[in-house]
Parts: sequence; C-alpha cells; structure tokens
Amino acid sequence: MELEEERKRGKLRRKPCSAAISNLDDGTLMHIFSFLSPIPDRYNTALVCDRWRYLACHPRLWLRVDRSLKESEAGVFPNIDSAVAAARPGDTILIAAGGMHLASNIQIKKPLCLIGGGELPDETTLICSRGSDSALELLSTCKLANLTVRAELGCCLLHRSGRLTIERCVLQCESNPLDFLSCPIVSTATADNFSSSVKYNKDSVSVSRTRIEGGAKAVSTSGDLVLQRVRVIYARTNLLFWFDMEPVVVV
Repeated sequence: MELEEERKRGKLRRKPCSAAISNLDDGTLMHIFSFLSPIPDRYNTALVCDRWRYLACHPRLWLRVDRSLKESEAGVFPNIDSAVAAARPGDTILIAAGGMHLASNIQIKKPLCLIGGGELPDETTLICSRGSDSALELLSTCKLANLTVRAELGCCLLHRSGRLTIERCVLQCESNPLDFLSCPIVSTATADNFSSSVKYNKDSVSVSRTRIEGGAKAVSTSGDLVLQRVRVIYARTNLLFWFDMEPVVVV
C-alpha cells in the first residue's frame, strides 16, 4: 500500500533500464536481438549506438551485402547474387546503403527477407540493366523493405509464386518514350500453382508505403491474380499505392 501511494504521489519512479542493458555482454545482447523481427525491431535496434549496430548486424543474425568490402568477412558478400546463393530459407539479407547494387535476373527460390541498410529507401538502390527481364525474380515467399529498385527496361520485380510483401520501397521504371516496355511489378502466378490448401498457402502480392514511378502501369498480371482493395493517395511529392493481389480460382 505504501509503495502504491508513493507511486501515485510521484515519489517513486522507475529507474531507467538502459544502464542495466548496456552492462550485458555481447553474447547475451545478441541472443536477445535474435528474438526481434528484422523489420522494424532489429533494424531500429541497430540505430541506437555503434555497439548495438555491430551486434544487430552481426552475420549470426543476418547476412550482409557490402560492395566496399576489401577483405573476406564471414557473412558479408560483395553482391546480392552471392548472398542469395549462400542464404538459408528464412534468412534476412541486409544490403548496405550507398552506391548502386547490380541486380539483374536474380532468382530467389527460398523464403528470404531483403532489407536496405539506409535510413531511407533512396539510400540503397538496386539497378537492373537493359536486356534483363527483371531485377528480382521471386518464386517463394519473400519480403522487400527499405529499398529502391530501378529498371531501365523490363520490370523491377517479377513475381512467379509465393507471398511477396513490398514495404517502404521505391520502384522506378523507364519513362517516356519506352515506358510501355516497363512495369514496376509483373506477376505471372496462376491458380494452377496452388494446392488444395490455397487458403493457407496462396500466392499474393502486398504493397504498402511504396512509391511507384514510371512505366505504363503500376502492375501487370498475366496469370489469375487480380487487383483488390486499392487505395491511392495523391500528394505533391509522390503517389502512394496500397493494394493486395490475390488469386481467383475458377471452378
């Protein structure tokens, strides 16, 4: 009762826990960080201080792509291709901010999460060169976040199957006069790919807080996916789309 009364009167205050957390050793902190979701929790953790950034970005927690790497380092790769090849299903790949990362026809056949390492999507750019069908070809459940994907021709993202989540990204395609050849998102998923458990394992594309620039249209589908629950917000600086694409199974 006395403690409760003192708390109400403001005499008893909680002590900040940051000092106690900082006293933990690196191994314990890293173990704690491993329980955090890559986005936004572990990403935000890396912004606290230099030590937390080192531990939160450790190869034990996720792989890294860094073009500026001069010497080999465990869990760090010079390009996205090698990081995707080395990743295990369910891994998260952190792509370093600054500069351009080449991404042309990279097939992702396992569940992965690709995250840009900058504070803004514009700080981590994936470039798809002319002559390539897409920057990333996705054949499994994947998540892309905090990235800019730029395609000179073709498409930024080619969705074949699985659940694709695009969050806080920028998708840029060729502007006039060749914009009819470009499309930020292309999906070829069809109902033939689905098992009887379509309710629990279905192909879909979900986009949130993402800016789409260029191209004749934002999304192109040649399969059975349809655009649903569309919400578009116009602003002076950008155009934001919120939508889901889900399969329509014809019986």
